[in-house]
Amino acid sequence: MKVQFTVILTALILTGCASAPPEEPENLCRIFEEKRDWYDAASDMRDKWGVPIQVPMAMMYQESSFKHDAVPPRDYILWIIPWGRVSSAYGYSQAKTATWDDYVRETGNSWSSRDDFEDAIDFMGWFISKSQTINGVSKWDAYAQYLNYHEGWGGYQRQTYRQKRWLMRTAERVKARASRYGAQLRQCEDELKRGWLWRLLF
Repeated sequence: MKVQFTVILTALILTGCASAPPEEPENLCRIFEEKRDWYDAASDMRDKWGVPIQVPMAMMYQESSFKHDAVPPRDYILWIIPWGRVSSAYGYSQAKTATWDDYVRETGNSWSSRDDFEDAIDFMGWFISKSQTINGVSKWDAYAQYLNYHEGWGGYQRQTYRQKRWLMRTAERVKARASRYGAQLRQCEDELKRGWLWRLLF
């Protein structure tokens, strides 16, 4: 019984550590130094979709603050009675259920989960790549990519964001953060690419 309790406690502690947001979310180098597996996942996403790491990372910061179980605010009836959530968005990427299902169907990633970082950033790479294909938006254009992400491809085509000044301001913040993240990553990526054995010995 004691051994079983210890195993369960250890698993809970490890789960808590794995799912905790990074301690220094303003610095991409610090994020990846703290969570090396995140860098590996982000690098794989870049290789697979041709998407620069800083763009989905800046979007993810804005969407969920890197919280694995992030959900939208509750909706209320008469401003008092809780009535579900304002949307089905969930997890690191805040992907809506229908869009996530499209991703799973197109990629075959049937075991994916919105609260898994590797799956979430792969989803964002897929979405950003499709935004380029559908709407001609550069994968490097964090501003326009975020507008696609928020409004959907059809909404971007209809320019629904033009009636939402707050959203355009938010997209500017995402653009600025992506620029900072990109500059930071250029300073530390050589170190991040080195294996654990090299880091241990040198």
